[in-house]
Amino acid sequence: MKYQPAVAGHAFNRDFPHQLLRTIATLTLASAAAFLSIFSAGHGESAERGSVPNILLILADDMGFSDLGCYGGEIETPHLDALAAGGLRFTQFYNSARCCPTRAALLTGLYPHQAGIGHMVGNDGIASYQGYLNDRCLTLAEAVKGAGYATLAVGKWHVGSAPGQWPLDRGFDRFWGTPTGGGVYFKDTLQIRKEVFFVDGQERIEPPDDLYVTDTFTDRALGFLDQAATQGDRPFFLYFGHIAPHWPLQAKPADIDKYRGRYEIGWDAVRQRRLARQQQLGIVPPDTALSPRDPQARAWSEMPDESRRELAYRMAVYAAQIDCIDQNVGRLVAKLKELNQFDNTLILFLSDNGCSAEGGPGGFSRGHPGAPIGTGLSYASAGLEWANACDTPFRKYKMDTYQGGIATPLIAHWPAGIAARGELRHEPGHIIDVMPTLVGLAGATYPAKFRGNSILPPEGRSLAPIFGASGGPASARVLCWEHQGNKAIRQGDWKAVAQGRGAWELFDLKTDRTETRDIAAQHPEKIRELADLWQAWAARCGVWDWDDLQQHRRDRTKTKSKEKPARKSADVDREAFPALRSEQ
Repeated sequence: MKYQPAVAGHAFNRDFPHQLLRTIATLTLASAAAFLSIFSAGHGESAERGSVPNILLILADDMGFSDLGCYGGEIETPHLDALAAGGLRFTQFYNSARCCPTRAALLTGLYPHQAGIGHMVGNDGIASYQGYLNDRCLTLAEAVKGAGYATLAVGKWHVGSAPGQWPLDRGFDRFWGTPTGGGVYFKDTLQIRKEVFFVDGQERIEPPDDLYVTDTFTDRALGFLDQAATQGDRPFFLYFGHIAPHWPLQAKPADIDKYRGRYEIGWDAVRQRRLARQQQLGIVPPDTALSPRDPQARAWSEMPDESRRELAYRMAVYAAQIDCIDQNVGRLVAKLKELNQFDNTLILFLSDNGCSAEGGPGGFSRGHPGAPIGTGLSYASAGLEWANACDTPFRKYKMDTYQGGIATPLIAHWPAGIAARGELRHEPGHIIDVMPTLVGLAGATYPAKFRGNSILPPEGRSLAPIFGASGGPASARVLCWEHQGNKAIRQGDWKAVAQGRGAWELFDLKTDRTETRDIAAQHPEKIRELADLWQAWAARCGVWDWDDLQQHRRDRTKTKSKEKPARKSADVDREAFPALRSEQ
């Protein structure tokens, strides 16, 4: 069956400011005069720097829940740990299980299907699966730009790859990065990932010969910050979408050398040590049980010596990628301090999904023959076993809706606005909460209409109240997930999960954070209640049954090949999602 979406009601009836910045078609780093015009243009009711915070939103890619030092990991992340010590860590924050859906939800405050990215960036001719942000959502950039912010982005976009769907088309003044899915660290890797390209603004460019994306993205971000701070008095919003530590395993030799030999203790010992550290830090309760080792993973003690050496090295490269993220967070912090903007900049750091088990046990190797893992012509993954360790203490991975797929660290740091230092927040939160949080803090207005289209109201709630103080136990708010047929719903401490057409499982997260005890048989009435709530959410948000979507794709491919020319990327079936018909 197809879940029939309903027309969403409007919770916001406020008018959007009428004066917006002129659209800047193409900007390069060399065009300083054009950039200056961005920072001096009129904006109606514009905020001045200091009256509202600058915003730096950093998204890691495929990073596990326990990878950071401040979340229990052994990877050296001193700069992120320092932000955590000077601010807040959320222990029950959620993403949307995979790259594109998380980015869509993070940028819009809607569930991914509502924003047009119910799966990935392929266009299925259905508005909730069109593969790019639709015209009934508002991006963070579009929202805060109306309040006078300079809007900047670097890194991986992955919510619309075709021209017309890029950051400058969705409210950003500047962008340097890739509109596509990444999977590239060194320039050599473009010989393998030929579909990946880089742009500056709207202009396709050749990346530098010395490209290492984590460093290069930061170089461009630092340039943006310099210009934002010195060429106008507007606050800035910088969205930094990392590629790291998403596969392939590629890192700089010095970073890899730092971790050589550290992982020869194996994944079982790493999991145990990370859990102990998490319990010590208060990330999880002291009685938290470690989820069982994945059934596909062998005990480290059973692995042949040669396999151990290679697998330990793979994890060393993965750790090096995260270490490099942290180094570059340090560069951003140093720049903010140099510009005297650190205290009044809200920094949020999180991950788009759990660690990736793609490649299964042992991981994959798809690079050029003989290319050493970690180099630009290699193309390898860390494998299921290390992903199991990275997502400690949880089960499962990226794309799953168990905790291991959707739990993310969230660090919030803002010296001028968050008085807490090193505190934890245990209230459940979700990336859909970022939009109302930033709109409120920025003094922006969320419109009922934008560019002639009715805009769906945001689904989340502001995190600002709990920036000040912990609100106590989990509220009864309902959060929902769906990706590739994997479903989940959380209501208070209850969480139900179903894989594909499998039966719903039920967990009490208050006593079982790691989802080790299915209690569905003891609470059939709660399972029915949660399943009905999930079904209503799916209908409202345009979620299709996964098997039906696959059949739709097959039928559409046949129809295209026999009867019709291929649709343009912007052509979607609005009749299939009436809530997305534009109002004239």
